[in-house]
Amino acid sequence: MHKFKQLEIWKQSRQFCTSIYEVTALFPNDEKFGITNQLRRASVSIPSNIAEGSSRNSNKDFSRFLEIAIGSAYEIETQLLIASDLKFINTEKLELLINSLENIIKMISKFRSTLK
Repeated sequence: MHKFKQLEIWKQSRQFCTSIYEVTALFPNDEKFGITNQLRRASVSIPSNIAEGSSRNSNKDFSRFLEIAIGSAYEIETQLLIASDLKFINTEKLELLINSLENIIKMISKFRSTLK
């Protein structure tokens, strides 16, 4: 069992989630139940799956939850690109978020490889 609050991947994904909430607060109100909701739910999913997986008794189980977290990260990347296409987010902010997300994906993947 891992102490998730001490994991850098959990800390960074939690900070990323806050960034998603901040950026989506600027999206149009009519997107409240659309892409805004989707982005927020997927961003919450990353640190949540890391935390839940850390409670599992086997590394194999934990690895599966990390895999789900990575899937949520790719979902977010797609949604951010769509939000950019729709002009809800500017290119500069998009690049910052994507870079942060890619870093989180790399960290999770690297950590996951140590569990095998």
